[in-house]
Amino acid sequence: MSIVPPRLRSLLEGDSPVPRAASLFVDAGYECYLVGGSVRDALLEQSHTDIDLATNARPDEIERLVRGWADSVWLQGQRFGTVGCEVDGTRLEITTFRTEIYRPESRKPEVRFGDDIETDLSRRDFTVNAMALRLPDPELVDPFGGIADLAARRLRTPLTPEVSFVDDPLRMMRAARFIAGFGLEPEPELVEAVHRHAHRLEIVSAERIRDELSKLLVVDEPAAGLWFLSTTKLADEFLPELNAMQLEQDPIHQHKDVLAHTIAVVGNTRPELLVRLAALLHDIGKPKTRSIGSDGVSFHHHEVVGGRMARERLAALRYPQTFADDVVALIDLHLRIHTYAMGWTDRAVRRYARDAGPLLDDLNHLVRCDCTTRNRRKAAALDRRMDELEARIATLRSQEELDAIRPPLDGRQVMVLLGLEPGPQVGRALDFLLEARLDEGPIPTEEAEARLLAWARDEGLAD
Repeated sequence: MSIVPPRLRSLLEGDSPVPRAASLFVDAGYECYLVGGSVRDALLEQSHTDIDLATNARPDEIERLVRGWADSVWLQGQRFGTVGCEVDGTRLEITTFRTEIYRPESRKPEVRFGDDIETDLSRRDFTVNAMALRLPDPELVDPFGGIADLAARRLRTPLTPEVSFVDDPLRMMRAARFIAGFGLEPEPELVEAVHRHAHRLEIVSAERIRDELSKLLVVDEPAAGLWFLSTTKLADEFLPELNAMQLEQDPIHQHKDVLAHTIAVVGNTRPELLVRLAALLHDIGKPKTRSIGSDGVSFHHHEVVGGRMARERLAALRYPQTFADDVVALIDLHLRIHTYAMGWTDRAVRRYARDAGPLLDDLNHLVRCDCTTRNRRKAAALDRRMDELEARIATLRSQEELDAIRPPLDGRQVMVLLGLEPGPQVGRALDFLLEARLDEGPIPTEEAEARLLAWARDEGLAD
């Protein structure tokens, strides 16, 4: 056995299904290699859950060999050369060697199968992914210097960047994730190629772009990747709002760099997609709302405008509707805390908690992370306000059902009491009761009924 890194060896020993899969193919007269992220992450001493194998067996033959051996098999990627299976809880993806992936003018991958591992590796995205481990007797195959590039923290493509990005333009976005996620420095030729070919992203589906953006946003430190998308203008192809936040500074009425602030806020938040995406989009309304008056620069109602813009962009990127609703809610509410500087009544605290609903913790987290000022006094003041607000919420929560504020009567009770049929008048009555609940806290049923009857008489809904 050749000397291989300990973490790679762990994939090949004990109860691992990898050597058994390799033997399955080698015994049938085929080659088998561990490839891609499995090799890269093992060399970096990082864990990697899914296992990628490559072989010269064609997809139909891969399916034939794993049927009856694997616990389950799936064929969604078979026309692109990939057969997936699971063995003893480990997921394997087994792919036929490839020679080409895309045609320049097509949105659809056109896969051509190959017969040797070096050609297959040459068509992969980056050299750090273009390494393989021959199985079952391990031998490292690294024809493009991936190990050296990992050691040097360098991002290169196996062939020219143009060839790589024509094969799959999404690789330009993936470069941003590798820059951020692995701390790699892109070669100048790669950066120049992204500048030249950014427009090629137009042939990539919105769903694939969405998924790659989401993966970038949840790496530990996404800032370098976001700056790469910005400086290469790649973001203009799918998220033009990003570079729009590079507002030209008025020499007299200056304000902080909105784009730099935004990227800093994204980095401040925990690596969860919802809060990271809300952080990325929370100030996109500022360019449209910037005005200069006697008090300087202002961005009145940028959260409202930004919420609408975010909804449109998230729809274009095919994010699920309910997820987009949550992102927009966080954007709409992220400035509410600043009114707390003047003091909040119990009613205002109840409304804040009710409007945030299950997003309350995420909202408070985003608000804290939105503070990027270097002024320690201002930062400390915001922290105090947030601490006070959260303490007020905790106090009210212990006294009443703050997480489920609703009118003291339901729709059915309103209709029975007022003799109404379902319709807008019932909604008005419930709104009246909800406002009373927010103002005063819990209201006993009898008192709520008396108030509703009095309100209905004033509104001409009851005698």
